[in-house]
Amino acid sequence: MDQRTELSEFLRSRRARLQPADVGLPDHGTRRRVPGLRREELAQLAGVSTAYYVRLEQGHGESVSAAVLDSIARALRLTPAEREHLQRITKPARRRTGRATARPQRVRPELQQLLDVMEGVPAYVLGRRLDIIGWNRLGNALLGDFAALAPEHRNMAWHAFLDPAARLLYDDWEGKATDVVGILRLDAGRDPDDPRLASLIGELSLKSADFRRLWAAHDIRDKGHGTKRLHHPVVGPLTLRYETLRPAGEPDLVLVTYHAEPGTASAESLRLLASWAAPEPAGPVGPAGTAAPAGGGAAGGAPDARPPGRES
Repeated sequence: MDQRTELSEFLRSRRARLQPADVGLPDHGTRRRVPGLRREELAQLAGVSTAYYVRLEQGHGESVSAAVLDSIARALRLTPAEREHLQRITKPARRRTGRATARPQRVRPELQQLLDVMEGVPAYVLGRRLDIIGWNRLGNALLGDFAALAPEHRNMAWHAFLDPAARLLYDDWEGKATDVVGILRLDAGRDPDDPRLASLIGELSLKSADFRRLWAAHDIRDKGHGTKRLHHPVVGPLTLRYETLRPAGEPDLVLVTYHAEPGTASAESLRLLASWAAPEPAGPVGPAGTAAPAGGGAAGGAPDARPPGRES
């Protein structure tokens, strides 16, 4: 990602979404050639000269001070995630080498053990560029058979845009897709030289018109918490709350969990899904005193059985 181009397009997109009335400026009724605030109006709000702001919007952010950047962020009404993105694309931190970003991420055994004992809570771990690098049995049953996917397809953005089942799974697919793109763009600001991220964005841009549309909007999101409504192929409608947790000392990883409100139909459906995903009981004891092989889970805690429509 070219950060000068990103800075220019990001500032223009944030300015375009504001109207004079939104920021307390008079609207004299003159027709605007382009939507949003004019550059001189934004400069006035930020307390800088129009020429200075125009140069910044052209992508020249090398010498901008933290105080000016903060003023511009306030004038543009940026969210915390958008502020972080603006800071990174104007004053990028020391970039990681391609070797560092290409190195596969792993889930610590202790973290995987935590996932496995959360039997009634669907959970998975996301790494850089929204790669799905760990999960438990119920998380796998809720969102799809991660173990059956090729490693390069174990990615939440690939799932949202290129897995046909995702559009059936999420009640508000557009909202899910918008969040995914916003998080991916935030990651691109953090690691603009990541070749695997560039490859992923290229594939999604080539194969999905929806991705191209949402990527062009320059919206920024961060992982958080909220509610998702799902239509699961096995247990039907589910309304679940999700939380995003960051393991201490591992800033590139997040643990995402889902749970249902106690006593609701969704809680009962989640228990039914957990029963469906549970491993089969051990078979009869063999001659050597060992249990005969049973239909246990695949690597990563994935059940052998797969929801309808997710065969591979």
